[in-house]
Amino acid sequence: MSALPAARLPTEAELEFDRQVDALATTGLPALLDLKETCFRAWLEPLRDQLPADDGGSTGVPFVVVLPDLPVVDVLGAVHTLGGSGFTTMDAADLARFRPLPEIDVPSGPYLLLDVDTGPETLDQTPADVLPRITGAGRSPLTVAEGLSVLVSDPGVLRARNCFSLAGSRCGDKRVPALWVSARRPRLGWCYQGAPHTWLGTASCAGRRGAAPLG
Repeated sequence: MSALPAARLPTEAELEFDRQVDALATTGLPALLDLKETCFRAWLEPLRDQLPADDGGSTGVPFVVVLPDLPVVDVLGAVHTLGGSGFTTMDAADLARFRPLPEIDVPSGPYLLLDVDTGPETLDQTPADVLPRITGAGRSPLTVAEGLSVLVSDPGVLRARNCFSLAGSRCGDKRVPALWVSARRPRLGWCYQGAPHTWLGTASCAGRRGAAPLG
């Protein structure tokens, strides 16, 4: 009688992927997108094959699962910390004006944000000064949806790492959206592109990876 093959244990990246999908589902996204939870999870599942190898060479967040065009206000309000739920004082019409920069190639479906850096080395530096250095290094600034996805994956990120600007989303003026802590709660707001803050860095990523096409 031959022995049964040993079951393959999930990798750390796969376990983290499952945890992040659970966190996204907990925000109520399936219902907000009018999807059954099983369908929502099946929609994200192809990203498992795109998980980066753990080479130990990054001090940032290896990957974050992102849904483009997620309902920002609803998802932000579903993020809970010890101080309370996330919030914004921006009205819906103003918030909707912030779109990804045209040079950023955001996948149309779910994707992985790779090697996320919240910008601790850019604290007290203006987004206007930091952005050319980010792009010059072959990296990309984060969008509002991406920053919120980082927050969903780790609600404590704004305290454990640092608060950060989302210079990948703009609305045609001098404002840059950002995530920070206000009254012990996560807050989505904006700051001027030429204004430095000691507690605010500019987040970036090494790239974006969508699911491989079928066929």
